Amino acid sequence: MRMDNTSAADGRPGLCRIVIDTCADLTPEVAATLDVDILGFPYILDGEEFTDDIWSTITPKEFYDKLRAGSKASTSAVSLGRYIEFFTQCAEEGTPTVYLCFTSALSSSYNSACQAADCVRAEHPDFELYVVDNALPCSCGELLAMEAVRQRAAGLSARQLADWANEAKTYVHGYFTLDGLDALAAGGRIPPAAASLSSKLDIKPELSFDLAGSLSLIGVNRGRKKALKSLIKSFKENYEFDPALPLAIVSSDAEKDADWLEGAVRKEPGCEDLTILRGSVGPTIGAHVGPGMVALIFWGKNRADKISLTDRIANRVRGE
Repeated sequence: MRMDNTSAADGRPGLCRIVIDTCADLTPEVAATLDVDILGFPYILDGEEFTDDIWSTITPKEFYDKLRAGSKASTSAVSLGRYIEFFTQCAEEGTPTVYLCFTSALSSSYNSACQAADCVRAEHPDFELYVVDNALPCSCGELLAMEAVRQRAAGLSARQLADWANEAKTYVHGYFTLDGLDALAAGGRIPPAAASLSSKLDIKPELSFDLAGSLSLIGVNRGRKKALKSLIKSFKENYEFDPALPLAIVSSDAEKDADWLEGAVRKEPGCEDLTILRGSVGPTIGAHVGPGMVALIFWGKNRADKISLTDRIANRVRGE
């Protein structure tokens, strides 16, 4: 792991460089084991800007307790200049590079990364640089990154790895629920009136994301326990058993609910000994979901097979 405050030019001829960002919500333990570069997304807490450093300078408990106490958190995109600086370092080192970028549906960073890549390619026309829209929020990006590292070790070139990621991302599933909708309302994701009504009725949403990486509401439940059971139902409907692939359960300081989810998963046939990664939602995502989110993330059925007839027509029009 190399965070973005270090030079990218570390001399690794013959290898494919994998770059991800902190919106993948890697656990510190997983991040330390992966040979990847990690770009830190900026976030603002009570008017002061910080860079997400995977909980090196603040703990999840401290961050979410601040939000509970009334602190205001927001985010901003990685700047075009920062991308140009980093990609230039990569080009000067020369290793073919693949950037698995946070979904363009929720951030403008992907567009900035593409612009920066064009600028750097113009100056370094022989440099291989691929920017992939991972179309995945939260720790879904962690699972994709971990498997990308394994595929690189198996011999995929940079171009092949970019093609692989564009195919593989539709097999990653994520289902999550929130303790409330206030944080989404504050960020403009839903109307404040909807958040207020859901709180009064104790409505807990089940959310996921579509093929573009946009958040989608797939169900509502009265009460937290029913919402957690709904996540398990989605897991049972979409998981395809492969003991070699880990699952992830992450929360924004909701460890008891995460414990319950892990126990429920392990009760499913064949899942007793699966590798389950446990982690905390980082401050970039956490600023938008607030305390109390819990998510279940796994490899499963191809989500692209489920799209509607009209969406299939639209994809053909776009040449996809």
